[in-house]
Amino acid sequence: MGLQVSRHLGTVLISLGSLFNRQSSALLGLDISSSSVKLVELSRDKAGNLVLDRCAIEPLERGWITDGNVEKFEEVAEAVRRLVKKSGTRTKNVAMALPASAVITKKIILPGGMSEQELEIQVEAEANQYIPFSLDEVSLDFCVVGPSASSVGDVEVLIAASRKEKVNDRQGLAEAAGLKPVVVDVESYASRLATARLIENLPNKGLDTMVALFEVGALTTSMQVIRNDEVLYERDQAFGGAQLTQLIVRQYGFSPEEAESKKRSGDLPDDYNSSVLKPFVDSMAQEIGRALQFFFTSTPHNKVDHVMLAGGSSALPGLTDAVTQQTSFACMVANPFEGMTLGTHIRENKMKREAASYLTSCGLALRRFFQ
Repeated sequence: MGLQVSRHLGTVLISLGSLFNRQSSALLGLDISSSSVKLVELSRDKAGNLVLDRCAIEPLERGWITDGNVEKFEEVAEAVRRLVKKSGTRTKNVAMALPASAVITKKIILPGGMSEQELEIQVEAEANQYIPFSLDEVSLDFCVVGPSASSVGDVEVLIAASRKEKVNDRQGLAEAAGLKPVVVDVESYASRLATARLIENLPNKGLDTMVALFEVGALTTSMQVIRNDEVLYERDQAFGGAQLTQLIVRQYGFSPEEAESKKRSGDLPDDYNSSVLKPFVDSMAQEIGRALQFFFTSTPHNKVDHVMLAGGSSALPGLTDAVTQQTSFACMVANPFEGMTLGTHIRENKMKREAASYLTSCGLALRRFFQ
């Protein structure tokens, strides 16, 4: 349904991308997180293989975005402009996302065979029950997921709603950078779309495979346990890559900005690996182990087949081994560009170093082929 003014609801819609009509005009995936803005552009070659045309990343200062809220609009808009310029893209249409915490989603069952208009009226009536704000303050969208598993002849419909100001902030940032927002997604949906490609590369095409995806952000790590495209469990935890920056500040007396840039470039004193990095990696592996234990104690499950790590800190040396040692499960870093052809503008070494940071932006760029 895209981000467009609905005929009936008169509101901005949040496309959840389950309406699989083929839409192939160029689309940027733009991910705005608390520590950086990231951009991905994909296309397909004549044989139908995915091509990575552009990817770029631009850091944000701490506090510009907090808990998904844009605190410093001008500064972030300027960073998005720099990002677009750096990427060299000419494409204007953009898919963006809101954090899951900013979106209320609810699955409801409705009678099959309704027209789009009847569905909208029904959805609006149902939404009133689940949304704690007045519908005037909300951007609302829905999509038909498929036939209901529990009642014959009915359909399962997914409703999504977000406060208008949250959607408007994301739109405004895109427009300030000369872009045209066409889809506002949910971050966790976008990262799942990108992860689904990687799961398909696992043995037996990933069928019935239980994957625990950890996206390590600057301040928060999000966990999703996925099996056959279904989310069995989701949880956010308050730990992330910013803790490593703080440890560097404490150990060496750098300013936070210096510490962050030295962390990215690897320009750190000789004892960094042993006295700062290794203890951080071990504590991160413990946090991941703890999160998995929490999943096992609160669900009927007692194992996962794979742990996938994404986000800026996921590629830290030794982390995948530490997680496997801690949890006894196979662990890998999620490279969302795996198996793609690289376009002429891509610097392969830089892209490989940063690939795991692009999971959400890659999922947003994939919306071009899964509308």
